[in-house]
Amino acid sequence: MTIEPAPDYRPLIREMPTEERPRERLRLSGPGALSNAELVAILLRTGSAGENVLELAQRMLKTHGGLAGMGRTSFGEMCTTKHVGEAKAAQVLAAIELGKRIVSSQPDQRTAIRSPEDIFALVGAEMALLEQEHLRVILLNTRNQVLAVKEIYIGSVHTAIVRPAEVFRDAVREGCPSVVVVHNHPSGDPTPSTHDAALTRRLLEVGRLLEIELVDHVVIGRDGPASLKNLGIGFERD
Repeated sequence: MTIEPAPDYRPLIREMPTEERPRERLRLSGPGALSNAELVAILLRTGSAGENVLELAQRMLKTHGGLAGMGRTSFGEMCTTKHVGEAKAAQVLAAIELGKRIVSSQPDQRTAIRSPEDIFALVGAEMALLEQEHLRVILLNTRNQVLAVKEIYIGSVHTAIVRPAEVFRDAVREGCPSVVVVHNHPSGDPTPSTHDAALTRRLLEVGRLLEIELVDHVVIGRDGPASLKNLGIGFERD
C-alpha cells in the first residue's frame, strides 16, 4: 500500500534531486547561475520545521524587500523574521556587507548598464517574482555604472501615487548624473500600461529640470524586460 505524504509536506533540501540543491548548483555552475534565494539559502544553511531553507530564503527576501531591502535592514529587524535567529541574521548581514565593500573597493568593476537586458540581469530575477509592484531607481555614474539600487515604492505604481521628488531624491543627494527607473508587473506581463507611459513623461520632465537624465524606464515581467525607451513610449520627444 502506498502512503501519500501530507498535503503540506515540504521536501528537505537533502531530499531534492542533487542537481537542484543550491550548494551543488554552485559547485557545478558557479555562483552566478544561482538565484538570490539560492545564495541566501546557502548562507542560512538550514530551514525550520515545515519550511526548507530555500523557502525560508525566499520568505526573507519577500519580507525585507529583496536584496536592496535586506541591505538596509538592521540586525534587530532581521532577527524579528520568523525562524531567523541571531546566527542566521549575522551570517546574511555579514555577507551583504562584504558585497558592499567589494563594490566600493573596485569602482572600475561596477556593473555597467547598456541595455534593458543588463537591467534585468541586475534586478529582474528577483523582481519578476514579487507579488506587489515595486519601483526602484538605479543610480548611475557618468560611465553608466551602477552606484546603488534604491527601493522607492511598494504597491501601486502610477502617476497618482509616485512623486518625482522621491524618485530623484537619492540621485540629487549623491550627485548622480543619470538614473534608470524600473518596476515590475506582478501579472508577469511586462507590457507598459498607460500609467507607465504617463509616469515616464512626468519623470522625464522633472529630470530635465534637475539636469538628471532618465536613461530608461524598464518594466520587469517573468519572461524578461520591456524598455519604454526602446518602445518609444513616454520618450517620444527624445
